[in-house]
Amino acid sequence: MVDDLAADHVGRVFVAAPLPPEVRFALAERVSSMPIPGKVGPPENWHVTLRFLDTIDRVTYERFLSGLERVGEEFSFPMSLRDFGAFPNPRKATVFWAGVGRGAGDISLLNEIAEEAAIGAGLLPEERPFHPHLTLARIRPPADVRPLLDEELDLGWRCDHVVVYRSHLGRGPARYEPLDSIDLIG
Repeated sequence: MVDDLAADHVGRVFVAAPLPPEVRFALAERVSSMPIPGKVGPPENWHVTLRFLDTIDRVTYERFLSGLERVGEEFSFPMSLRDFGAFPNPRKATVFWAGVGRGAGDISLLNEIAEEAAIGAGLLPEERPFHPHLTLARIRPPADVRPLLDEELDLGWRCDHVVVYRSHLGRGPARYEPLDSIDLIG
């Protein structure tokens, strides 16, 4: 638990499954040769988001964290990034991502726990369906990324914990500060 948080304000918070350094390095090397339009996020920021909470206060954060502890009752699992995709669609992409292959069901279960924790903390339910992915680039204006979807990807690791982050926005890329970490079993 973080004790340096302001008494009533935590900030922009999200919970995610981080990538181990070796996977982050391999992915960075892989995408460095791809002609990805837009702004590719810094590799140190890459993660698979389970639930974005937006700006919350300390009481909401504590309630969320209490509900999120159920994640620690789940077993660690193999996970992989298997393909590339785009939101809202490849022809007019505003987000270019790497999709989760192996472990998609397990990471979706962690998302369900995080969603229940968020609702239990008093937050509104997420309106969009969960699609496990890692955002690689934000594209403005939208661009056609269909040629990039044929690129192959197979990077795996063991998901053994999740991290709650506070997002700091400002000049340059966002900075993500780890607040709490919850280990999975095994």
